[in-house]
Amino acid sequence: MITIKYYLIMLSSLLLVACSGMENNEDTSTVQEQEEMEESVNGGSETEVTATNLEVPWEIVEFNDTIYVSERPGSITKVTADGVTRKSVKLEKSLANRSEAGLLGLAFPSSFSENKEAFAYYSYANEQGVFQRIVRIQEQSEQWVETAVLVDGIPGGQYHQGGRIEIGPDDKLYATTGDATVPNLAQNKDSLAGKILRINQDGTIPNDNPFADSYIYSIGHRNPQGLAWDEKGNLYATEHGNQAHDEINLVQPGNNYGWPEIEGDQQASEMLSPVVQSGNDTWAPSGTTFYNGDFYFASLRGEAVRKFDVVSESQEVVLDGYGRIRDVLATDEGIYFVTNNTDGRGNPIEQDDRLILWKQN
Repeated sequence: MITIKYYLIMLSSLLLVACSGMENNEDTSTVQEQEEMEESVNGGSETEVTATNLEVPWEIVEFNDTIYVSERPGSITKVTADGVTRKSVKLEKSLANRSEAGLLGLAFPSSFSENKEAFAYYSYANEQGVFQRIVRIQEQSEQWVETAVLVDGIPGGQYHQGGRIEIGPDDKLYATTGDATVPNLAQNKDSLAGKILRINQDGTIPNDNPFADSYIYSIGHRNPQGLAWDEKGNLYATEHGNQAHDEINLVQPGNNYGWPEIEGDQQASEMLSPVVQSGNDTWAPSGTTFYNGDFYFASLRGEAVRKFDVVSESQEVVLDGYGRIRDVLATDEGIYFVTNNTDGRGNPIEQDDRLILWKQN
């Protein structure tokens, strides 16, 4: 296990991303500033802070050697070898001012090179309540702009918005939705809450989805926030339990993962228990990624990066000391992870939140 103390980061990390208050203008850090950022070595592995002062970051995406990070207040930060820039996202709906809500998931199709359009998942509120939508957004010179709606009306609530979106090996868009703080919605096939969704990239319903004329891929989820596939194409999802009993599930089409009828190792007819669960401990798992034969996942309340071994069906802490971790992403350089200490539930230090690259030697 690698432990990096906060004060090491504070000694030498330099400011790359300007503090809140940037609107449509870009703020670019120099190559020299980035090269001067801290590198620390411990236990044969190396970590490097690549961006600082992120505003409640949520998802990390890589496209053509460029890293993009979504930020819940409504911006996307871009990290390249030339520096760090932030652009606001102009959305059709105002972002919901709710816990766990805002600009959340981000995914880049291969067509981004040609049309500069990506996918985003965000929360909004109106007189009927809180909802989520999955949209296309286009990067323009000074900002991102919402250009099309794929899925709308996903129930939201005070908590449990879900929010992870990923493009699967089948080139479909997958999305996690929370139960919107109404547990029974997770078992209701007429509701998109408490589900994992599968969507064609044009917003239509795949004809081979398990439920006819429905985006629903699996049901019975409380608040899933991580999706990743192994080398065989098996989909695994992380999910927040009720107080404890956080889960990692092997997700297959049409299956019922039990919430709120069962959780943890409980069993019931036609409902599946998780591959591994936290018992009375709390991980608060978020984003997950597959790297060198294992899954790694972010742990919020558990304040760590954890590794999940599919063969032994076990998990362990492999990196901690940074506070709350929201997302992880495997790349050719190593594993990127992003802290989440500025979300109102953590204890931020100077220059939080940070995007950090963990190089495993």
